[in-house]
Amino acid sequence: MRIIRTEEIGRCADRLARKAAYTLTDSCRTALEESVKRETGAARYALETALENEAVAKREHMPVCQDTGYAVVLLELGQDVRLEGPPLREAIDAGIRRAYEPLRKSICDPLTRKNTGDNTPAYLHIDLVEGEHVRVTFLPKGFGSENMSRLFMLTPAEGREGILRAVVETVRLAGSRPCPPVVVGVGIGSTFDGCALLAKKALTREVGSHHAREDVAAIEEEALARINALGIGPQGFGGEVTALAVQCEIAPTHIAGLPVAVNIQCHCVRSAEEVL
Repeated sequence: MRIIRTEEIGRCADRLARKAAYTLTDSCRTALEESVKRETGAARYALETALENEAVAKREHMPVCQDTGYAVVLLELGQDVRLEGPPLREAIDAGIRRAYEPLRKSICDPLTRKNTGDNTPAYLHIDLVEGEHVRVTFLPKGFGSENMSRLFMLTPAEGREGILRAVVETVRLAGSRPCPPVVVGVGIGSTFDGCALLAKKALTREVGSHHAREDVAAIEEEALARINALGIGPQGFGGEVTALAVQCEIAPTHIAGLPVAVNIQCHCVRSAEEVL
C-alpha cells in the first residue's frame, strides 16, 4: 500500500495545466511541420503561422491559444494507493485555480452565464487500475472545437460504413469553425456517455498514433483519407490537410446498439501527462 497526499495530485494538475497552456505537444508540432510540406499558398501560410504562434508563445511565455479551455483531468488511480488529505476533487480544483490565475477563465453557469472566476470546477474522470501509481492526464479543451462535436446512436446494421459516415459528416459540417487542421477523437461502443469519454481519451494520444487493433486502425486511416478529401484545408483556406489525425478508442457495447462519439480538437493540441 502506497500513501499519496491529494495535495500532491493537485500540485501535479497545477504543473500540467501550466505546461499545456504555453506549448503544443511534440507530436502535434511534428504533424504541423509535416503538413506544411503538403500545402501551398494561403493553406501553407496558415500552418506556418500556427507554428510561429507557438514559438512566440514559448519565447514570451504567453498562452499558445487565447482559449485556455475547460480543464479536463483524467486520472488512473492504482487500487493499491491510499489517498490522504482533502477530498480529491477539492485538491485538484485548488491546483487548477492556481494555474489559471494568469489565464483566461472560461467556466460559467450554463443558465445564468455567471463566470465561476477561477476556471473551476475541472472535469474529473477516475479509472481504477492495478498498481501503486497515479497517472494524471490534463487536456485544456477549447470550445471552438468542442462545440463541433457530435454523438450518434447508430444501429448495428450501419456497421463500419456508418461509423465512417458519422466521422466524416461531423468534420464536413464543422467546416472552418474548429480551426483546422483538426484532430478527430472517436469513441466506438460502450454507452451514450461512455463513447463520449472514449472519444475524449482518444485526443490524449500522440497525434498520428494508431490503435493496436488492425480493424480499428483501418477505420482511422480511411476516415482520415476521406476527411482530407473534403478539401476544407487549414483554417478553411482549402488544401490537402483538413485533419492531422483520426484516433479511435473502442469498447464493448449492447447487442442492440452502436454508439459513436466524435470529439473534435483544433490544431492546437496541448495535453500533458505525469505519473506519480
